[in-house]
Amino acid sequence: MSYASFTNLPASTKFPTRPVAVGTELSASLGKRRLTVVLISAAAIEFLFVAIAAYFAAVLYHRVILLYWPESAKYIPEALLIATLNLLVSIGHRQYSRIQTQPRHVFLWNGVSGVFLVFFFFLSIVFVLKHSEEYSRATVMVQAATVCLAVLCTRTIWFSLLQRAIASGVVDARRVILIGEPSHCSHFAARAMATGIRTIRSFNFPETPTHCSIRARAGAIRALSDSRQLVADCRPLRADDIIILISQQDVSSALALAGALSDLPVDVHVVPVGSLELMAMSRITQFGNMVTMRILQCPLTPFNRAVKRAFDVAGAIIGLIFLSPLFVIVSLAIKLDSRGPVLFRQTRHGYNNEPIRVLKFRTMTVMEDGDNFKPVTRHDPRVTRLGRLLRRTNIDELPQLVNVLAGDMSIVGPRPHATSQNETFAELISSFSRRHNVKPGITGWAQVKGYRGDTDTLEKMQRRVEHDLYYIDHWSFLFDLRIILLTAFSRDVYVNAY
Repeated sequence: MSYASFTNLPASTKFPTRPVAVGTELSASLGKRRLTVVLISAAAIEFLFVAIAAYFAAVLYHRVILLYWPESAKYIPEALLIATLNLLVSIGHRQYSRIQTQPRHVFLWNGVSGVFLVFFFFLSIVFVLKHSEEYSRATVMVQAATVCLAVLCTRTIWFSLLQRAIASGVVDARRVILIGEPSHCSHFAARAMATGIRTIRSFNFPETPTHCSIRARAGAIRALSDSRQLVADCRPLRADDIIILISQQDVSSALALAGALSDLPVDVHVVPVGSLELMAMSRITQFGNMVTMRILQCPLTPFNRAVKRAFDVAGAIIGLIFLSPLFVIVSLAIKLDSRGPVLFRQTRHGYNNEPIRVLKFRTMTVMEDGDNFKPVTRHDPRVTRLGRLLRRTNIDELPQLVNVLAGDMSIVGPRPHATSQNETFAELISSFSRRHNVKPGITGWAQVKGYRGDTDTLEKMQRRVEHDLYYIDHWSFLFDLRIILLTAFSRDVYVNAY
């Protein structure tokens, strides 16, 4: 097969195949110019908003906290310096140019991390210029928080506007050329289109020479000619990226093809076919003196675990102190309501699927554990009169602050299930045990979204597990604070509480 026989994908695919015309080149050039204008405008407006935020943060801090108005021009140079540093950091890290290839949360997080770097440089400059005596630490912290908020707001707005402009065709999306089998190209193009990346053309993978010596030499010459023709056909398309979709038999020749494509001013990517889902959840990392593709990672880094543990200890101590009168009242009420102990321990699975003993206020006439455990149902006769109130208000879970202080649990995390439930559903739901890759919590994302209570159907437990895994994969300290606030004020927390 010669390169002359290579064809585009059939017309039934979602991206059209058409010859390159002058009108197409002019349209692409116009779309690129519009994109450049949009990115420059985004950078300029962010510069303006950061400068305004830095200035008014300092001025309002002096007026509200220190109760006096500073000189009107006092913080203008510092605000402009902060805005300039933010612009330089964003440009240096190519944050604006990567807005087309990054999801929203990555684009926003890069902005936040850039603010920390900006204030590191800012404080260094202030110190070197001996201006630090006139600049209070509180002013710097207020400015940093306000600038961070300004960056998040402006980038959220610009990201949404750019996606709408790309969808409507006002701004040209990132343009890619695909090289590979037609079916593979079609699948990849559909996924890329969902993120605003447009496939402008596709080519078959050039034929590799056979192993026969005579045929190999002829095949190598033909492959070289095909590669040169491929480069010539790609050049006028003015693509941003070329994606090589390789099968197992194409691995050896992918490097040679990439070398030929290096003549073009584009980014060249290689994607193994049949592994798009695997690639989507993997990251290229440095492992010693080697490079690996990390598919899964521990949910929390050592630093994140330390932050979460510090918050748990502080929260548990404060909670036990302030709630101690409530503990006394509930204990007396339980004693007066029914026979039995005030507290009871139940075996559940904790971190790394290890068994832990969870404390609860007794709300039932029985204290079932292990294989004898039976889930509570609506209007369950085993629940006491006081127990119904305690369960509906979640007060029965408060003794687990002791478990948090002991290190068995966290304030926020997937709710622990009884061991018999775990063993049953672990066989029915894949990745069920991944819930235990973090410590279980007194409250969790599934609970504040209303997925608690009876799990008499597999679908109910699946929804709960989905929310738990989402929490694990998207953990942040702010996410924990959000769940705590929802636990206190959201009605969904009390749905199915019986």
